[in-house]
Amino acid sequence: MLTAVEVEFLRNELAEAQNPLFFHDSDGDGLGAFLALYRIHRKGKSYALGSTSCLGKEFLRKVEEINPDKIFVLDIPLMKQEFVDKANRPIFWLDHHPVQEIKNARYFNPRIKDPLAYIPTTRMAYQVSEKPEDIWIAMAGCLADFYLPDFIDEFIKQYPQWLEKVEDLPTMLFKREIGKLPKLLFFLQKGPTSEVSKSIKILTRIKSPDEIFKQETPQGKFIYNRFIKINEKFEELLKEAKKKVTRSRLILFNYSENKWSFTNNLANELSGLYPDKKVIIARKKDELIKCSLRGKNVLYALQNALKGVDGSGGGHPDACGAVIKEKDWSQFVLNFKKEMK
Repeated sequence: MLTAVEVEFLRNELAEAQNPLFFHDSDGDGLGAFLALYRIHRKGKSYALGSTSCLGKEFLRKVEEINPDKIFVLDIPLMKQEFVDKANRPIFWLDHHPVQEIKNARYFNPRIKDPLAYIPTTRMAYQVSEKPEDIWIAMAGCLADFYLPDFIDEFIKQYPQWLEKVEDLPTMLFKREIGKLPKLLFFLQKGPTSEVSKSIKILTRIKSPDEIFKQETPQGKFIYNRFIKINEKFEELLKEAKKKVTRSRLILFNYSENKWSFTNNLANELSGLYPDKKVIIARKKDELIKCSLRGKNVLYALQNALKGVDGSGGGHPDACGAVIKEKDWSQFVLNFKKEMK
């Protein structure tokens, strides 16, 4: 968590910013963090990193285009020093992935003090915001990173129709209504760029989840219809993936690049439904296999499985991702299975 001094510092920086630029990860935690901070003053622009987890020099063109006075980087695991140096703007980086070395940027990461800390970026952003009306956004962002926040009792008081009592995370995420909220933040970032941009813009103004799921306003109805259409695509893939569940301790599901990417969401749901198994969801794109992995200490197995393989990966101990060259995919899977013995 952020300290009181850090919270006050970030509040002041946001309040003074006239045209901030928010770079954020294109997952639920990244979007949740952006929404929590943006909705404080409703100033600035956002840009999601969809195809990479590293903020490098290729994003300097976005800085030149928007010409921000300050840059806020949210839930991005890596940032190049060259980006910081050439952006030539005050940069504030909130993250919760393994600690990185960076100069000339203000870096906020709970792992600096505690390497084992696991605090989603949305939780830190909500510390800065503390707007009671945005608790549903904070809840959605935290749940998207499989994290049960400390304000859940307050959420239940405000939205008992979404959750009646605290239960284990898999039950809440995959068997209760509240599970729709983190999916909403994931799914609305998929599809044509124009629709994604429109959806995020609308989310900056939505007052409650009921406005969406009860279709109380035209804006809520637009978001609801997009969510339903995308969720149908997800459910089709989930049904296929469940067919791969056997007595094996590994669930391995491959799907083609001509379908939308749901690797992260599929991995999360299958891991929640089958907690005793390791999960690998893989999607081929060009000559690469991009995959999401879940399971107890799966990062350790991944790191060993990558030895002698043309690929890379990383993340959290029980949830991580990797990119493998197609030519080495079979060897990677063989290596991974050996690590499970």
